[in-house]
Amino acid sequence: MLIKHAADIRPSEITSPELYADRRRFLRLAGAGTAALALGGPTELLAAQAGDLGPLVKSPFRVDEPLTPRKDVTRYNNFYEFGTDKGDPAINAHRMKTDPWTIKVEGLVGKPRTFDLDQIYKLAPLEERIYRLRCVEAWSMVIPWVGFPLSALLKAVEPLGSARYVEFVTLFDPKVMDTRPVLDWPYKEGLRLDEAMHPLTLMAVGLYGEVLPNQNGAPVRLVVPWKYGFKSAKSIVTIRLTDKQPNTSWNDAGPEEYGFYSNVNPDVDHPRWSQAKERRIGDFLKRKTLPFNGYADQVASMYAGMDLRKNF
Repeated sequence: MLIKHAADIRPSEITSPELYADRRRFLRLAGAGTAALALGGPTELLAAQAGDLGPLVKSPFRVDEPLTPRKDVTRYNNFYEFGTDKGDPAINAHRMKTDPWTIKVEGLVGKPRTFDLDQIYKLAPLEERIYRLRCVEAWSMVIPWVGFPLSALLKAVEPLGSARYVEFVTLFDPKVMDTRPVLDWPYKEGLRLDEAMHPLTLMAVGLYGEVLPNQNGAPVRLVVPWKYGFKSAKSIVTIRLTDKQPNTSWNDAGPEEYGFYSNVNPDVDHPRWSQAKERRIGDFLKRKTLPFNGYADQVASMYAGMDLRKNF
């Protein structure tokens, strides 16, 4: 199902009025051809967040909860390369060029490849998944992501038997991004291979039925719904399969605060605040935090026998 904008949110509020007008003129001129372009692969138009992603396949991965308003999803973001305040990315991320874009997949694979956007869009049918996103600062959202399983990309490069982990490296462009040493750039994240291959793990290319806005991690980002949001790396440029656990940005910056696994666990507090409750963006009252962000039935078995206080 294609979910439309909330009635009070205009595309011109998200992008510059000039670019918005140009896109609308293009759509009027292109007519039916625009839909074909959208389905055949992302063009510069799509990469600039114009138009929708076309028909989406029905997905079983949909939580039955009210959606967070699109205006909050696109204006309340953590993307420190564009500023450390929640509103900074929506103001600054338009400077990032998202087309052309490539993702290099390398390391312990039989067929290393570099995918461009057209190839990425064709890896698997796009589907809309309604997932919770839980952040370590004790706030959460419910977002209709559009994407395809990460496993489709990994299967295309044929992981070797020695591969155990997947490392993600994101874009860092000092010409358009904040160069203050908030973290050790570029931003890096990692998963165990079984976590990466799990059907819930998503490579997102859109939200609310439209191409992903820059501030939300365009053009391609990771979404791992049972982990804290910082594990879901934005604007990915390199994926590397390894036999050793990779370093990750937040774990390097604060190993006592940000563990490698970072599964949502209400019983393990951040040293500076409780994780037992969360505030859903738009709500006044807090709610109880769910183990694995509510996805325990699907993912808890991957951690059987592990001490989840030690492996936090």
